Amino acid sequence: MQQCVKAWVYGKVQGVGYRFFCKKRAYELGLQGYALNLPDGRVEVLVCGEEQAISDMIQSLHEGPVFAQVLGVDVEPSDKVQTTGFMTG
Repeated sequence: MQQCVKAWVYGKVQGVGYRFFCKKRAYELGLQGYALNLPDGRVEVLVCGEEQAISDMIQSLHEGPVFAQVLGVDVEPSDKVQTTGFMTG
């Protein structure tokens, strides 16, 4: 069953390739969604797909790419659904 979650990642997550890391990982896990830089320095991530893949993605969000310094990830279920692709913005 497909579900969606939204996450807000904070720390040093802008200017380090974090959104592209998300896109690559989402593709590997078969997830759809997006990763967006927010004005306050966080990255907002929406992922939609199978429960185990979402769980794996959330774990990856805590790690991030090599130059990121993730201080935390807030996650909540989302009513917003994306069914095709993974966008960055």
